[in-house]
Amino acid sequence: MFETFGFETLTPQQASVWFALALGLAFGVLAAVTRFCFRRALIGEDARAARGVWALALAVAVLGTQGAVAAGLIDFAGHRYVTADIPVLAIAIGGLLFGAGMILTRGCVSRLAVLTGSGNLRALLVLAIFAVVAHATLKGVLAPLRTSLATVTLSVGEYGTLAALPGGTVFWSFVVVAIALAFVLRSGNSAGTLVLAAALGLLVPLGWVGTGYVLFDEFDPIALESLSFIAPVTEGLFWTIASTAVPAGFGTGLIGGALLGGLIAALATRQFAWASFTSPAQTGRYIAGAALMGFGGVLAGGCTIGAGLAGVPTLGLSALLALVFIGIGGIVAHRLLDGRTTPSAAVQPAE
Repeated sequence: MFETFGFETLTPQQASVWFALALGLAFGVLAAVTRFCFRRALIGEDARAARGVWALALAVAVLGTQGAVAAGLIDFAGHRYVTADIPVLAIAIGGLLFGAGMILTRGCVSRLAVLTGSGNLRALLVLAIFAVVAHATLKGVLAPLRTSLATVTLSVGEYGTLAALPGGTVFWSFVVVAIALAFVLRSGNSAGTLVLAAALGLLVPLGWVGTGYVLFDEFDPIALESLSFIAPVTEGLFWTIASTAVPAGFGTGLIGGALLGGLIAALATRQFAWASFTSPAQTGRYIAGAALMGFGGVLAGGCTIGAGLAGVPTLGLSALLALVFIGIGGIVAHRLLDGRTTPSAAVQPAE
């Protein structure tokens, strides 16, 4: 469809950078205002309200994404989330490690990207270390370990997607949405907060349709992508330090937009403030958490956004498993740490 717009100076990849920048900007603003955070939804002091925000965004993302599939705008056939051979060991280990790292850093990658825009230097350090470790896992010294773990697979054939199970796409989409709405109804959130959460969820199908339909060009194809923060953070870092050799792509625009959105939201609400570490022990914990998320996120095939908010709406079994193991890793790590810290430290907020 891209060629019908008559662009003469932009390629699909170049256009995807601007599209992702706008998408990331909207995500950064909405995530900052709603305090959108999977960790907070798991073990936060206001977990019920946080779960409502996260669940409504997921419900809208599922409806929008599967609506686009039904309309023939996008197709996930062959996508890594609906693979016939699921790398179960990598997903399980990666999810558990990412969940544990998320607890140590008091926020997942997307939340920390938004916090970086608000002046949080702890979050900035985590993003930098996360990017280096993730890149090392993708293409560096940790890549052999990743590929070895990925060889342990479970062959599920056509059942790599929930849509292949009895009931089909409509039934399983309804199941996911119904479960999500049950959390929403118990959350106690205001109507305004829920509207913003729904708007955030709409960004997921917008991303899929934007890259898979609007910017699709059979002569110059780009990847089908939506919200995600594993590859984008690594792409953003290495584009920053080697832009003349590494062209910007969708991921670069997305992380740049998220950072900018976090900054705009912080300035608009007068919440911008420099924040840093209070002790060497705290610094060490954040560094360890960043490394765990970098390695674990790549192994699992996505983070709470890539595999969760954007991945689950594909109905891919790999994405669902990744989110489940991230959740388990986060809960277990929190309980282990909670028993070794004071109550005040245990409920310290993500920011």
